Amino acid sequence: MTDPNKAPLRVLIVDDHDIVCAGLRMLIQNAGIEVVGTASNAAAALELASRLSPDVILLDLDLAGEDGLALLPELREAAKQTRVLILTGVRDVEAHRSAIRMGAMGVVLKSQAAEILIKAIEKVFAGEIWVDRATMGDVLSEMTRRQSNAPDPDEQKIKTLTEREHQVIALIAEGLKNKQIAKRLFISETTVTHHLSSIFSKLEVTDRLELVIYAFGHSLARIPK
Repeated sequence: MTDPNKAPLRVLIVDDHDIVCAGLRMLIQNAGIEVVGTASNAAAALELASRLSPDVILLDLDLAGEDGLALLPELREAAKQTRVLILTGVRDVEAHRSAIRMGAMGVVLKSQAAEILIKAIEKVFAGEIWVDRATMGDVLSEMTRRQSNAPDPDEQKIKTLTEREHQVIALIAEGLKNKQIAKRLFISETTVTHHLSSIFSKLEVTDRLELVIYAFGHSLARIPK
């Protein structure tokens, strides 16, 4: 639940179903989160995102014939400080994987419980990656199936990681920020930053989100239960 003493978290809903938008607005606002607007198509979503700069955008992948996945990078460009959380009924594992790689902070299925959505919004707003165990499990199962008969091309990269870098990766996968990692490992935030730079270089990932996906996909971290 949000802190009543702080400015409310601001959310933009992008979904082409009016009834869904109305239900989401009621659900989210009852949790103390402000819904600043709703959009049913790409044009409206981009205009509202740019003008309102919400904290979090809830984006459906299917917008009445328009591709929500294609809209994702445009939304991130229109509102650079806004975090995008996918809320969808689409169960396409590849689409979820693509959304995460394109910068979405997580995926929530419409079939999941209301409290899961609220928790995901708050986690994403806090800068954490929302890794749903069931959804991420589907993604990783698909990745494993495709790679099961082939040697891991990243094996040599992983071997270059130090023990400390393995520890940092595991804590990043738990959703911890640099300050929290530093406290947990009894090191400075600057040292954590140096470790992350080294990890990104060795594994050839560009940000924390790609690192988390990589870590789960290569058994460098455990999926949360």
